[in-house]
Amino acid sequence: MIAYYCVMSYEILTALAAFALVTSITPGPNNLMVMASSANFGIVRTIPHLLGISIGFSLMTILVGAGLSQIFELHPGAYTALKFVGVIYMAYLAWKIATAAPGGKTGQSGKPLTFLEAALFQWVNPKAWAMALTAISLYADDQTLTAIAVVALVFAAVNLPSVGLWLFLGQQMSRLLTNAGRLRIFNIVMAALLIASLYPILHA
Repeated sequence: MIAYYCVMSYEILTALAAFALVTSITPGPNNLMVMASSANFGIVRTIPHLLGISIGFSLMTILVGAGLSQIFELHPGAYTALKFVGVIYMAYLAWKIATAAPGGKTGQSGKPLTFLEAALFQWVNPKAWAMALTAISLYADDQTLTAIAVVALVFAAVNLPSVGLWLFLGQQMSRLLTNAGRLRIFNIVMAALLIASLYPILHA
């Protein structure tokens, strides 16, 4: 079975990689938060956030494939409830971004998400749930451990550099945010985009 999957799945793997790229690199909660963090705190302090996203999402994908997706099939209301919990938490994070004090620029306290916080955030991120559930249902439909592991590995390989682009974009933005007024406007815009990014997921 493993040999068959590895030899016969070139087209599936290509499609999976394309799906992972499109969903990972397009605007979403993770990317917008990484960009805002990099602009406020710099690349080095945001790297744990970046790694937490990639590793946390890969682990989440494995667990979804191992059985969590079946729970949502049996109890659709659980997924709906999870989405709304995620929205509430996202609104809280948006408020934190909008009111964030730039680390090292105003003398006020502030810190980016830690590795663990970013990894745990995936479990309340509606877009991450939609990505994991879709990837497992479309590209690991036989639900074998091998297929699930391949999906998670492909996402890990594609997700890290994709989100990393937003890390460097945030660094470039920081060169324009040379005063507190500009940075405050940037943070408010990022917070608004974070909320707006949830619209497609909630209406899916």
